[in-house]
Order: sequence, then structure tokens, then C-alpha cells
Amino acid sequence: MRALFLGTGTSHGVPMIGCDCTVCRSDDPHDKRTRSSIVITADDGTSVLVDTTPDLRTQALERRLRRVDAVLYTHSHADHLAGLDELRRFNAICGGPIPVYGDVPTLTDVRRIFDYVFDDSGPRGGGVPSLRLWTIGGPFCVGRLEVVPVPIFHGQRMILGFRFGPLAYLTDCSAIPESSFDLLHGLDVLVLDALRRRPHPTHLTVDGAVALARRIGAGKTYFTHIAHDLGHAETSSSLPAGMALAYDGLTLTLGNGAMRQ
Repeated sequence: MRALFLGTGTSHGVPMIGCDCTVCRSDDPHDKRTRSSIVITADDGTSVLVDTTPDLRTQALERRLRRVDAVLYTHSHADHLAGLDELRRFNAICGGPIPVYGDVPTLTDVRRIFDYVFDDSGPRGGGVPSLRLWTIGGPFCVGRLEVVPVPIFHGQRMILGFRFGPLAYLTDCSAIPESSFDLLHGLDVLVLDALRRRPHPTHLTVDGAVALARRIGAGKTYFTHIAHDLGHAETSSSLPAGMALAYDGLTLTLGNGAMRQ
């Protein structure tokens, strides 16, 4: 199994518009962060995209993403949803509708925000994505890839993270309910929200993320959904052993109880 980080930034991305801070002016490519998304490719080639960010077209071109067999949505905030229309290109490549999975509130928002995609009342000029919506009610499979939904808190809202075998992806997380820790035993890789060092009402701080990562005890933890407050090199050097900031383009290969970057 392979995990490709398409984006690791917060909703503003980094650099942030109109900002002259040190990180936004950084020459380190690790400090250039598009909106957070990841692609999981199973051993049989099935490619699953988590969230369709506003940067999806740029991410796909930059990372040579040529196939999307299914989309999983964590939630329906704009930085995770607004690139949905780009899926029409993957319809053409894959030759059919793309299954889209989410919880009830998220799929309700998808239908409302992108109503033209689901309007069959007349001609649909210009091309629209062909999608099949599926409500997540528990673990399911996409091809041979098992997907385990992991409920997490994003402020007061319950959204979804996902576990794919030895890897769990928990972006936009402010807390993990006790019942979800049972779904996170024995991970090789944990990907977890760590917005900044200062408190935020809907995201984990670096210290909060480190504390949760220690409790979960994955072999390796990567932090994502990172604001411009955190420089990559400085922050990564300050983290405990086995923890690091993720970055756009990071690729992990997992299998046979091992992980390589």
C-alpha cells in the first residue's frame, strides 16, 4: 500500500495570501503547503482519494495523479470539498462514475452545494462529474482495500477520519472520542492534525497532537493540516522521536509490517 500526501496545509494554504511572515517567505519547498488531502493506493492498484480540495487540479498535475477509483470525504468544509468538479476528468480517465463516500451531513452538503451535478431535469452542457454517493455506516471495502471510519471531533462537529490497514488519517481533529481509540490500535503510521502551537477551537495544537500520538503509539506519526505558524525544519527538529511534520509530496510505502519513505 502507498500513501501520497497531496497537500498538508490549513484552509488558507501556505504561503497565505498577503502574508510576509518567515514561513510564507521561506525558500524551503517543505513550507509550501496546499490544502490537506491524501491518496491511498492499494496493492491491486485501486486509488482512493480523501477529500477534493480547491487545489486538486494543481495537486494532481504536480504529483502525477492519473487515477481516482473512489473518493472519501472527512467532512464538507470548503477546503476539503470545493474541488469536487475536478473529478469529471477522472471519470474520463477511468471510464465511469466515481463512488463517493461520506457521512449523512457531508453527503447532504454535497448534494446542496453541487446541485447541478445531480440535476437530471435537463441538458447538462459543459460536462459535470458522474458520481455515485454512498453513506458510510461502518467499515467497507473499495476493491480489496478495507476502510474503517474513525469518528473524531472537529470542534463541536463529529467528522470522520479513516483507517486503511496499518495507517490512519485523522485530519481536522480537535479531540478523539474514547470509543475511537479502540479503532487505532497497532498502527504503523498515524497521520494527525497539528495546526499550530497556539490554541484553536477546532484543531489540535502541536502539544495536543503529540500527547494524542503518544497515547495511540503508532510506529511513526506525521502531522498535517499545518498553518503558516510552523516552519518545517524548525518544528520537525523539535518533535519527539518518531514524529515529524508531513509535507506535500511525501510518499510512504507500507507492507509486510514495514514502512519506508
